[in-house]
Amino acid sequence: MPKISAVILTKNEERNLPRCLEAIRWVDEILILDSGSSDGTLGIAKKFGAKVHQLPWEGFGKQKQKGVDLASGEWVLSIDADEVVTPELKAEIASRLAVDNGTAGYFLKRKAYFLDRFVRHGGWYPDWVLRLFKKGKGRFTPAPVHESVVLDGPAGRLEADLLHYTDPDFSHYLAKLNRYTDLSARELFEKGELGSLFKILANPAAKFFSQYLLKAGFLDGRAGFILAGASAFHVFSKYVKLWELSRDKGNS
Repeated sequence: MPKISAVILTKNEERNLPRCLEAIRWVDEILILDSGSSDGTLGIAKKFGAKVHQLPWEGFGKQKQKGVDLASGEWVLSIDADEVVTPELKAEIASRLAVDNGTAGYFLKRKAYFLDRFVRHGGWYPDWVLRLFKKGKGRFTPAPVHESVVLDGPAGRLEADLLHYTDPDFSHYLAKLNRYTDLSARELFEKGELGSLFKILANPAAKFFSQYLLKAGFLDGRAGFILAGASAFHVFSKYVKLWELSRDKGNS
């Protein structure tokens, strides 16, 4: 099997990182790109034999691409500290990469854990993410958030799950929401989009209706309802922040 480099971004991930690293002991190289952890993250990374690079934060896309550039493996596995490669996914990766079939990268089937259960509806599962690719054939976009991989060649799909322990509790979700909506609003604003009362009202409602009803989020029970409401609030927050940026521009 060709050499695989795993790339992980961290900042204060001592809670998630051991679980993540334990599941990828089998890769040939682990690269940690840390942006200022003040907890035990760096010690955990070194305990697992990871190569640690401490770099200033430049946004998700640019930071992940730096990890790709530093990787020495023929293949790059880009995962987050709160994600876990299952034994089934490990076996499937080994089986696929053992034969060079011309595929440049693979989408992984991500399954999110939210409020003590795995979410299977509401458009959350399967969440196909391109995370395994040949170095030189894949490159991250420089987006500060919602980055993606541009692949030079055909892509395949792996059927085993990549587990995503996205939020241990609702407070964690809200803290992350605040950071992500800051980045998302700024990204929209820099693309020339302006905020409006219509977007603040209509887009969150449409998000809830789509996720909870059209995509059957109600089948996930209480967690599905909370997640649909939280997703709508995420959209609401993003467009309020976009409106604030638009207003500030008009006053400048």
